[in-house]
Amino acid sequence: MKVPFLLLLGLAVTAICAGRDPAAFGAVLDGRTNDRSALQRAIDAAHAAGGGTVTIPAGRSLLSGSFELKSHVVLHLAPGSRLVASTERADYRGDVFIEAFGAEAIAITGTGTIEGRGIEFMAEAGPHIFRPKPWRPKMMVLEGCRRVRLTDFTLRDAPQWAIHLAGCDDVAVRGLTILNNPKIPNCDGIDPDHSRNVRISECHIEAGDDCIVIKNRREYAKYGPAENITVTNCTLISTSAALKIGTETMDDIRDVVISNCVIRGSHRGVALMLRDEGSIENVLVQNLVIETRLFAPVWWGAAEAISITAVPRTAGAKIGRLRGVRFQQIRARGEGGVFVSGSPESVIEDVAFHDVDIALVRTTAETAGRVDLRPSAGAKPPAVGPLTGFRIRHARDITLRDCSLRWSRPKPADAVALRHDEATANIRIVGFREFGP
Repeated sequence: MKVPFLLLLGLAVTAICAGRDPAAFGAVLDGRTNDRSALQRAIDAAHAAGGGTVTIPAGRSLLSGSFELKSHVVLHLAPGSRLVASTERADYRGDVFIEAFGAEAIAITGTGTIEGRGIEFMAEAGPHIFRPKPWRPKMMVLEGCRRVRLTDFTLRDAPQWAIHLAGCDDVAVRGLTILNNPKIPNCDGIDPDHSRNVRISECHIEAGDDCIVIKNRREYAKYGPAENITVTNCTLISTSAALKIGTETMDDIRDVVISNCVIRGSHRGVALMLRDEGSIENVLVQNLVIETRLFAPVWWGAAEAISITAVPRTAGAKIGRLRGVRFQQIRARGEGGVFVSGSPESVIEDVAFHDVDIALVRTTAETAGRVDLRPSAGAKPPAVGPLTGFRIRHARDITLRDCSLRWSRPKPADAVALRHDEATANIRIVGFREFGP
């Protein structure tokens, strides 16, 4: 029987699109057998062929230790599939589950789930924070990679950082759901580190540490500044900061736009934290709805809707400049306001707030009015002062235009709407309004 050419072509295209099944390389796919070797063989085969897709089949579970994603390979998580991290240290080459080094045109796609099993790496469940065991892996470290796409999958219960983008260029992260335990420390969501041209959009992230944090760590200094980064259309919940720049700032972080995000139940809304010799500049934050609350002081933060600080990490250390920052069209409700605090070593410059509305509302029994500068020289557990809507110190060229503060009942007797110290110069306030008792 003759088979029409077009039918053969269609079958061939279907086979290519379906990709390589790790089962063809010996994977059992029962979620109990370690299939790392089979998965790596499938990835290596796709890479050797010039590129291709490795698919974890729908409804199947693949247990693995460390594996490496290589150039021109797509790891596709079919609907209902699970990629499960081993809890055995012997199954890891180092401390990373999914890794890539200097790869180009790589992707992880699909609506399946990556499971980190973070709770199994905890030694003790304290009332406010869990104590980790001596060793726990990061979920994903992509170093020095170009043209990276991460789309649509769910990453659940990371024991440590979920997605670390170190020295990467041209990265699109879209439609991810990251669900980490709110009591596991250091389980960040997405960490662009010395990376450039990064677009993060349409993600939902819940984390026991920062949801999205842009930084520059010393171990990746060769990759240069972090720049040209956008974050948009995300929903975020964090026991620390929902959106953060810093604290690791040994090189410059610049040209960052954050827009159209909703933050709920977080210890900080947006935090810019300069601690090292790099600078933070040219940052635009706009169209955000923020809800904050206090957590136990073991977690950094003081329920600030916006926190901007520039303080040396250690005494006598060199520190850069924080300047050229704009916040506009922000609606915030929570247990803290806006905190701007430079230092004699680094005065914050050229920061403007336009149409920023802060409603101060108590929702927990934690002590309000905290000032938290951790980590920094001589920093101690948070100090306590009067509840303040907008607090500014060691800064210059600060503008508040059409901003407002709303008090709830009962308003503390020592509460202050706006305060700034004698080290703050050239502060301009236009159209400020205060509401409430």
